Amino acid sequence: MRILLVSPESKVWNSRAHIHNGLGYLAGALIANGYADVTLYDGAVEDESIAQILDHARAEHRAYDVVGISAPTVLINEAWHAARESKSRGAITILGGPHLTLQPHESIEKPEVDLVVRGEGEDALIEILRVLEDGKSANDARLRNILGLSWRDATGHVMHNLDRPLRPDLDNIPLPAYHLFKIDRYTNLQPLTDGLDPRARAYTIVTSRGCPYKCTYCSKPITGDTWRARSVENVLNEWRILARDFHATEIGLTDDIWNLDLKRAKALCRAIIDEKLNTVPWVTVHGMKVNHTDLELFQLMKQAGCKRVGFGVESGDEEILKRVVKKSQTFDQVRAAFKNAKRAGLQTMGFFIIGMPHETAATMDKTIQLALELDPDLANFMIAAPFPGTELWKLVEKEGILFSHNWDDYAIHADKAHFQVGDLTADLVEQKWHEAYRRFYFRPHRLARRLLMRDTWSNLPQRARDAARFFLGAKTANAH
Repeated sequence: MRILLVSPESKVWNSRAHIHNGLGYLAGALIANGYADVTLYDGAVEDESIAQILDHARAEHRAYDVVGISAPTVLINEAWHAARESKSRGAITILGGPHLTLQPHESIEKPEVDLVVRGEGEDALIEILRVLEDGKSANDARLRNILGLSWRDATGHVMHNLDRPLRPDLDNIPLPAYHLFKIDRYTNLQPLTDGLDPRARAYTIVTSRGCPYKCTYCSKPITGDTWRARSVENVLNEWRILARDFHATEIGLTDDIWNLDLKRAKALCRAIIDEKLNTVPWVTVHGMKVNHTDLELFQLMKQAGCKRVGFGVESGDEEILKRVVKKSQTFDQVRAAFKNAKRAGLQTMGFFIIGMPHETAATMDKTIQLALELDPDLANFMIAAPFPGTELWKLVEKEGILFSHNWDDYAIHADKAHFQVGDLTADLVEQKWHEAYRRFYFRPHRLARRLLMRDTWSNLPQRARDAARFFLGAKTANAH
């Protein structure tokens, strides 16, 4: 049985391209269970379209039997397109991921989609293939026993099986099939900060799954309000493989909150140091939780090879932070985390949200001012985006107006407001978003740093487009 795992082409992110570790985990599970004929198709780095890949396979009399497609909310339209191309060429199509877990009916009602996997996909995919491998149809009664599966029966009736429980022991999940990635086609992890390296051997690693906190903008349909950690020994083994076998030039932690257990985080750093794996630089791609840090952690991270950490600051207004974002942290904890990270010699990133419900010009000014005070090496200002399943989505549906129901418009780095609640207008949100970038990056020392980077000049057309979008923007008053 030939299996193609697909991540659709992205038009959301322009300069960077990271490996899709979700596909890597699925491929690793397939190979560990005897399904060795697996291919990865990552549209972000492929030279050919999905249709061309499928046609070449058929021409060689090696057509794919099953095509599994994973996509976030903003790429679901591309996922449906990939499903249509695959279905028209005789493949069974399976879709999965966070958006599919929240909105399974939306996809399973489409004729090009045969099956939808909700929740974690490694075990479900194996169980599905066992049914298909036995020569049964996709509507076989045995599909009813696969937890977390949505499908159509022989009469076309949509069936949603019971949810699949989370696997308690992550150490038993096979490691991602890193050898299947065309690693030479991916960029480094953070080109806006480090300069674009289109030939970096950058890998990502997940040391835990989930987050117990309940920020209103965050969607956790697969993991829920849980946190499950891999053992230090298990993570270290993967780290060793990436550093020594795959010759990684950079590693990125993509956990939602890798440092929830402070003792475990320090133990991992010590293990990396003891194994002499600290020659490979690494970063935290997502924000660390500031109230689970101390100076010793950052010092250990630095010794273990970490070069940059990120923190989810979100808002500079206490009422917005506590009552709207519902972030469980204080400004004193935020300031301490940045201070300690810098003291340890780490570069810092700050993530900020502009335009949450009930914001005003004054509250957004406080967020900009806090960013200026903290002065991270990189500041990301994101316009609030209400993703399905979040408390923010429910609030906007109840009290406000959504400007678009097209999932393409929900990128977190979009330059357009997604909704209006009360007196907070889209024009004001977009104005403050551009203002935040201008006030932060147009300071003399920031401009000098950017102008001295070789990447600015070697990728000048792209950097000029970035500057125009972030700092200037277009008039959007009539866009809503």
